[in-house]
Amino acid sequence: MNSRFSLQHIEYMENKMASKALEYAHELIRRRSITPEDGGCQDWLAGKLGALGFSVEPVDRGGVRNFWARRGGAAPLVCFAGHTDVVPTGPLEQWHSDPFTPTERDGRLYGRGAADMKGSIAAFLAAVEGFLGDHPDHHGAIAWLITSDEEGPAIDGTVRVVEMLAARGERIDACIVGEPTCVDRFGDMMKNGRRGSLHGRLRVKGIQAHIAYPHLGRNPIHLAAPAIAELAATVWDAGNEYFPPTTWQISNIHGGTGAANVIPGHADIAFNFRHGTASPVESLQARVTALLDRHGLDYELAWEIGAKPFLTPRGSLVDALDAAIREVTGVTPELSTTGGTSDGRFIADIADQVVEFGPINASIHKIDEHVGIDELADLSRVYRRVLDRLLTS
Repeated sequence: MNSRFSLQHIEYMENKMASKALEYAHELIRRRSITPEDGGCQDWLAGKLGALGFSVEPVDRGGVRNFWARRGGAAPLVCFAGHTDVVPTGPLEQWHSDPFTPTERDGRLYGRGAADMKGSIAAFLAAVEGFLGDHPDHHGAIAWLITSDEEGPAIDGTVRVVEMLAARGERIDACIVGEPTCVDRFGDMMKNGRRGSLHGRLRVKGIQAHIAYPHLGRNPIHLAAPAIAELAATVWDAGNEYFPPTTWQISNIHGGTGAANVIPGHADIAFNFRHGTASPVESLQARVTALLDRHGLDYELAWEIGAKPFLTPRGSLVDALDAAIREVTGVTPELSTTGGTSDGRFIADIADQVVEFGPINASIHKIDEHVGIDELADLSRVYRRVLDRLLTS
């Protein structure tokens, strides 16, 4: 924290932030916002941010609610990004309390979205309020990028806001995405990147025939088997400092009419690459095509890029977040790029630095999702200290 404030003031402000983070998490959880519904979360947030001097710009597309909010026009621009939508609850009878009635018990706050990621948004707001209370004339600018379509198709959510900002040349210097990143202990992990996801849909063609007369047909499953074996055994890369080795996995395979006496006319195989920066998309596509051609297959292959890999190496944002986590928790966070995709993949197109940090992720998408009340308090403190480092020095 800034040295010009007394220890008593710092303690008072941090306790106030902790109380506000819990209060705001209650407010958000009680709003039913299953993807792509927002449930009034963004109207409530916009009202709070407007009172703090933010200009709030709705960016609604295709039935999805989003907004971009900004306070200040100078650099650096520090952005908090997240989503108000949540996954479905699952069987209500298995919850120990209503998933949209925030409930405190045993030091935890229970409710759908508590950890993913209404708790982080609540901590964002408490931290920004506390920071602006002490630094109304801070350097740079603060922004918010909020969507209600992160848990769904992610077609009309963050990507649309990013497109709008890119079209008018508006860039972000540092972005914190509030995804739940911690594993065993609060503060033990932050994500400074994510792997890319590349989908392939392969159809291997054969000739349908009676199974008793195989010489009259061509079995596409038999033809594809050696190529599948080679694809599965291929070492695509060794990874690098930040990303693990690329993996290739079949997700679905189908061939045949359902009858027991028919050689199928084609076999359909769906597969996926999870890859880092060591193997660009074009390289993976070219290697797969060359392998299939080498096996002499008659095939059709369609590609879909689910996500591009992104990476933020050590720099001002990673260093500020690392220092803040260590000060608040005493834990040195691991830098990681593991896990699935996040909206950071879109934001990275217009942001110099993107890092994800939030609470423990063990209960996300589960029955009785929860966040530690102490985690919320510490999360608001971490976010506040990052602002101190980036916008007051």
